[in-house]
Amino acid sequence: MDIDQLRTFDRIARDLSFTRAAARLNVTQATVSMRMRVLEDALGVQLFTRGRKIALTDQGMTFLPYARRVLNTVQEGREALRRVERGRITLASLFTMVTPLLSESLLRFQERHGGVDVIVKEGRHEHITAMLHDRTAELGIITWPNLDPLVPEIYPFIVMREPVPLVLAPHLAAKLPPDPSLADILALTPRVISLRWWQVDPEGATALVRRAETSIEIPTGPARRLALAGEGLGFFVRSAIREELERGDLVEVTPRDFAPLHRDIALVALSKSALERDMVRDFAREIATECAALGTILENRLEG
Repeated sequence: MDIDQLRTFDRIARDLSFTRAAARLNVTQATVSMRMRVLEDALGVQLFTRGRKIALTDQGMTFLPYARRVLNTVQEGREALRRVERGRITLASLFTMVTPLLSESLLRFQERHGGVDVIVKEGRHEHITAMLHDRTAELGIITWPNLDPLVPEIYPFIVMREPVPLVLAPHLAAKLPPDPSLADILALTPRVISLRWWQVDPEGATALVRRAETSIEIPTGPARRLALAGEGLGFFVRSAIREELERGDLVEVTPRDFAPLHRDIALVALSKSALERDMVRDFAREIATECAALGTILENRLEG
């Protein structure tokens, strides 16, 4: 079984004609027929019914998606090799950090490295560490410290601390006393929006959920909508609601009996050697610039 046989099988399945498949593949009809005989012999099944009309057998229908999966994988592999020749960086990031950290840094980077392919993947912390572990990403933006046992040893280039304020709709915040307690706030909005900003929720976040009459755990988009509508309060990383805070659509509240929360994130790799390539180091520096604008830099090893 080889790639030419699988490609020919796929082409016949699309055209339902040995003659048209031969023309599209630029080979003779005899070559198409021979490839199918060899493939069917290797599989021990008949893939097509022959006659005035060509049709896939049940076995052919079953095998077709697997053949196409192999062909797609080969194509992806060839494209990956072409990208390596041009230069490529693969980065996996937390969902919430793609826009605030990568949008502007990527624009600046590609002004200088227009021929470099940049592949950005997104997910939760455990998805990103898995991609680092599997070498499908060379850089990652994760919550810090890393508690994932899959990759216990990981190298942080930048560690940034971002505030996680408690926010309310402005019409509710206007009803609060000058120095509100948490009880004052919960009396206005008994529903707490629970968002998984951390690997392990800090005590303050879990305490808020415990004290609320009701809580809901949903993704950022609908959570933001609930908060804007005055249907809940919750802790949002500042980057997720920066525009809403600037416009006054949401208001940060600071109860006197509740300690402020924050989240630390880090730009990481499996080892320091990831920065041996100049273009990777340049991209990391651009991300560091956005980190400094977004929060407080706790650690910077890019120049070390």
